[in-house]
Amino acid sequence: MNIQLREIKGFFYSQYFSDGLRMCLGILAPALAFYFVHRFDLGITLSLGALCVSVVDTPGPLVYKRNAMLVSTACIFLVAIATGFARFNAVTLGIGITVITFIFSMLAVYGTRAAAIGTGAMLMMIFMIEKPISPSEVLAYSAEATAGGLWYTFFSLLFFSIRPYRAAQQALGESIMDVVRFLRVKADFYLPDMDIDDNYRKLVSQQIEVSQHQDAVRELLFKSRLMVKESTNASRILVLTFVDLVDLYEQILATHYDYGEVREKFGDTGILEEIARLLQRMAHELENIGYAVLANKRYNHSHDFIAELDNLKRRIDELSATQNGASSLVLKKILVNLRDLNENIHNIFSYYNSRSSKGLIETPRNVEYSKFVTRQDYAPQVYFDNFSLSSSSFRHAVRVSLACLVGFVTARLLFLGHHSYWVLLTIIVILKPGFSLSKQRNYQRLIGTIGGGIIGLVILKFIPNKEVQFILFIVLMIGTYSFTRLNYVVAVIFMTPYVLLLFKFLGVTQISLVEERIIDTVIGSVIAFIAIYAIFPTWEFNQVQQSLGDVVRANTNYLARIAENITGRAISVTDYKLARKDVYVKSANLSATFERMTSEPKSKQKKIKEIHKFVVLNHILSSYLANLASGITGKNLHLSQPENLKLIRKSIAVLNESNRKLGESPVDFISEKSAANIGETKEPTANESLLKEQLGFINKISYDIAKVTENILA
Repeated sequence: MNIQLREIKGFFYSQYFSDGLRMCLGILAPALAFYFVHRFDLGITLSLGALCVSVVDTPGPLVYKRNAMLVSTACIFLVAIATGFARFNAVTLGIGITVITFIFSMLAVYGTRAAAIGTGAMLMMIFMIEKPISPSEVLAYSAEATAGGLWYTFFSLLFFSIRPYRAAQQALGESIMDVVRFLRVKADFYLPDMDIDDNYRKLVSQQIEVSQHQDAVRELLFKSRLMVKESTNASRILVLTFVDLVDLYEQILATHYDYGEVREKFGDTGILEEIARLLQRMAHELENIGYAVLANKRYNHSHDFIAELDNLKRRIDELSATQNGASSLVLKKILVNLRDLNENIHNIFSYYNSRSSKGLIETPRNVEYSKFVTRQDYAPQVYFDNFSLSSSSFRHAVRVSLACLVGFVTARLLFLGHHSYWVLLTIIVILKPGFSLSKQRNYQRLIGTIGGGIIGLVILKFIPNKEVQFILFIVLMIGTYSFTRLNYVVAVIFMTPYVLLLFKFLGVTQISLVEERIIDTVIGSVIAFIAIYAIFPTWEFNQVQQSLGDVVRANTNYLARIAENITGRAISVTDYKLARKDVYVKSANLSATFERMTSEPKSKQKKIKEIHKFVVLNHILSSYLANLASGITGKNLHLSQPENLKLIRKSIAVLNESNRKLGESPVDFISEKSAANIGETKEPTANESLLKEQLGFINKISYDIAKVTENILA
């Protein structure tokens, strides 16, 4: 019960609820304000403009949000005028819908935020289609909607200026919770009864979530001068906490081994269950810290796992005494990883609970934060360069525009009612660049609309009290915007009765409105479903080679940076962490591509088993590299045996060959020492033996990846 209560409270502290509340207030305020001065029609127009701009109000640095909302407001004005005049003739309106949806769907070439600008503009187009205004009123109405967009922009910026760090703090807390879930999945590998393959699938899915949230935090912290350069206590602590969270995530990745072999060796000793329990307790401790960050509270009861780690060490020493000592090296390495994990958890606790960042930020990190975020090129040429069928954005724009044209014609021919624009709304919301995302959104929209329609019908029929209906309207509205990014099915379930109540307050009281909305949604869903099959379909297998090449090259570069450190060449902290970040992002992208493939038709899931094997091997390689990286600091391993350098060179050569086959350029490896001058052969130390064993594993995985790559490309 406490866990469920914490999850509920965590939602109300989260960025999702905060965004939902802000959007609800920003959209609703004009309508309520003008209602009391008897200009409710003007208030509704302002609220519609605010609604269109709110689509762009997604997490990110304040300057990016401001610019995007201002551009969105300008687009809304132009689209409102164009649609307002085109709507007086069915032919010109059909042409206008086709052109507008194509132009604004193409904005996806500039990234997610630009795509949201396009969505807001298309929403304005849809609202204008059935608007009963004369030609002389079009400019005035467009200006009023634009004023609503400007109001929302001002309100949102004011909201963030009052609490400038809260959004970053919420994103950081949610990112910690994602890492907690990842750690719990990793802990399950040590349970003898856990199916390793099934657990890998869970791990891959959770890795996607971790990567997406970490990217969101990077954008909030590192793209914003306010966060990185401002010397306030709050901003510095947030940056330091996130940097240590990424280091902690690497430690979790580093606790990866051949679990089948580890179980075979130590499954009967009970020590693996002890490791799993300790990892679960560490996850619980990290969850407590994450909840404190999310709730903006201090967590003053940090638990140090030194006693448990010492007890684990005694167990490992006992096993070493009764078995071959070398066979317990892997357990000793796990113990080292767990100690590092404990230290990172303690660092995060110390940073976040420090009342002053003085002393914490004096430790030189030499990390250039600006290099850790990607920069979008907004040059006009990028837009026009994508006017080709080889561009997925172009194919998507053509698909959306043609589907909307078919939806418009269908609605007019079938005389679907006064709200037939719901057909177009459904098409625009459902259609995404890829098949799997469109299919998922289609299913979610249908289920949510039917479920929400039933709820709306119950409210309209059995709760006649207007005050209660208005309270429910507010709750449903907040729920709609709170769950839009979190759970789309739930968002639509909230949205449908919220829209029905809105029409009730506008004077449209027919119960048949529920039936009309469901029918329009079904028609829009059918048209969208046919479009993703018939109009330039995009299948993930046609895109997967790029993802495969990206991840192999990222891992090769990561290995080269680690290897340069081993062989004595000085590597900057920034270069190393950039290589590590690239591996995490590219691995998550590949995992997301594979997950999308699994929801496509069976006939389009080409080489799905081989790609799944590649995804697993890639994760194993990344984990071994993280394991290797965590164990080389300060150990002078560049003085180790010449065989180690040979293994490194072989692995990089094999991975580079896979790079070449996948169309990627090779990665250069520069070492300060060669096998001929490392020194005389001597008896290896325990660390050197473990290093050689790890490099041997990496070499084996590299060859396995090369074989799978050949099978995929065959």
